[in-house]
Amino acid sequence: MVVDRIFSGIQPTGTPHLGNYLGAIQNWVNLQEECSSVLYSIMDMHSLTMPKEPAVLRQSILDTTAAILACGIDPKKCFLFRQSLVPEHAELAWILGCLTNVPRLLRLPQWKMKCASQNNEGTVGLLTYPVLQAADILLYKSTHVPVGEDQVLHLELAQDIAHHFNKKYGEFFPVPKAILSTTKKIKSLRDPTVKMSKSDPQKLATVNIADSPDEIVLKFRKAVTDFTSEVTYDPASRPGVSNLVSIHAAVTGLSIKEVLHQSAGLDTAQYKMVVAESVIQKFAPIRNEIRKLQEDKSHLIKVLEDGAKKAKELAAPIYQEIRQMVGFQ
Repeated sequence: MVVDRIFSGIQPTGTPHLGNYLGAIQNWVNLQEECSSVLYSIMDMHSLTMPKEPAVLRQSILDTTAAILACGIDPKKCFLFRQSLVPEHAELAWILGCLTNVPRLLRLPQWKMKCASQNNEGTVGLLTYPVLQAADILLYKSTHVPVGEDQVLHLELAQDIAHHFNKKYGEFFPVPKAILSTTKKIKSLRDPTVKMSKSDPQKLATVNIADSPDEIVLKFRKAVTDFTSEVTYDPASRPGVSNLVSIHAAVTGLSIKEVLHQSAGLDTAQYKMVVAESVIQKFAPIRNEIRKLQEDKSHLIKVLEDGAKKAKELAAPIYQEIRQMVGFQ
């Protein structure tokens, strides 16, 4: 019987933002309690698809690690490791890349979008990183992958690659299934038609989980809404206010209906401050824990190295079987 195994990863962009937390990390914390085999990876290899200064990347890896530990990820309940410390990821990606056709990769929306942002001079790594994502998942014979809406197509590629490998070499990989986040996608506070992003040039658009209370209040006060003062939930016609309602519901654990009931009688300016206060209360203990963890770099490095040893122990025998199957040994 195939044991359910969960794999997910996060790019080391430093301290995660509100959307990262509500869309992924909060779910990670719950999943480590529900499943006995869970792997979470800091995807430092993926991060090279966009230009990075080495010193910045090193610090971002540690900051991301501190943040997800502060959010409740427990290395005793999961394998938390740095992707590049397990070389089998890259080796398997080469094998899987030889089973993947280029037109399929060229159709993926992330390639089109990110290549355009690089003046249509996207690198080979940017084109093929979805194959590396497939290798990340399949290397551990993962059965489930928590994903957001924007990664569904990449998981479908991993599923297709698993099918293709199994057809060519014999049944080996489980076909991984998606665990879709129940949290609504968190949008930019300055442009509620696009998702919240670390790379947004508008500093007021993105709330980071380590922001000070004053920064959080300012960002919500400046959040784009509309000229109707009532608090309602209608993402199509009122995306700004609806984004605030989604955030409020997600950080408090209330339903949209409960949030609207509590907010009856408030105008949007008052409501912005209610949401800001909810976010401040949610992140205050996390923010304090992040600062504490960041002061102990050796601990953060050890957590990632210990996790990588465990991940490698799991990956190595699986990869040896793959080597045998494809004819390397």
